[in-house]
Amino acid sequence: MKKEIQKTTKEIGNLISKNSPTILTAMGVAGLLTTTVMAVRATPKALRILEMEKDYRYEKNWSTEDIPKWDVVKLTWKCYMPAAVMASVTIACIVGANSINLRRNAALAGVYSITEAALKEYQAKVVETIGETKERKIKDEIAKDKIANNPVSQNEVVITGKGETLCYESMSGRYFKSDIEKLKRAENILNNALLKEDFISLNDAYYEFGLANTVMGEDVGWHVDDGMIAFDFSSQLSEDGTPCLVIGYEHRPSYDYMDRR
Repeated sequence: MKKEIQKTTKEIGNLISKNSPTILTAMGVAGLLTTTVMAVRATPKALRILEMEKDYRYEKNWSTEDIPKWDVVKLTWKCYMPAAVMASVTIACIVGANSINLRRNAALAGVYSITEAALKEYQAKVVETIGETKERKIKDEIAKDKIANNPVSQNEVVITGKGETLCYESMSGRYFKSDIEKLKRAENILNNALLKEDFISLNDAYYEFGLANTVMGEDVGWHVDDGMIAFDFSSQLSEDGTPCLVIGYEHRPSYDYMDRR
């Protein structure tokens, strides 16, 4: 029985820890609403105190002008003390949720960087071991699987006005119309921007393709320290036999592209 209680307690603790940002955010929202309600409820009491003070001043034949602001604070601050305490708790919850999210994002970025470095080492060793020709064949097979698993018949084809060749962007899984020359020109534009600005996002590439931005497109990108952007083209056939140009990247965009020190 004791072990079961300990196990249940541990599971509850893990659940709370895992969902702590969500819990703190919810508490912050609830605290904000509660603070507002408490402040509204305290106002009539504060007004009554001020009216009593005015009557008292009138009886004493004191100044009939408005009560000085500092006196108003001294007379009514206790009315708003519960609301102030709740506001402090609310702020602590919001700050705590943000702090936890920042730490977790930093940890994820670290793990991503380590994984990305390991992947690059693995890819280099694969090319060294099997040769560039076989490595190219493997890439083409992967590109073939991508369009087979995400057929054009089940997707919208974006008409960009930049060509009539069917293209498939491997990161977002979107089909669009372009041509090889326009894509090579986009590659040059992106590399020029990379040299000038040190980093660019994947959304910058999407802009050059004529595609809409995505959330992921802002989260990942390229930094000049990783070298120039190089598109990896693979010519495939869609399920209806239409030639399709699959676009990959020799250097995949990374998560920490804006934060290099």
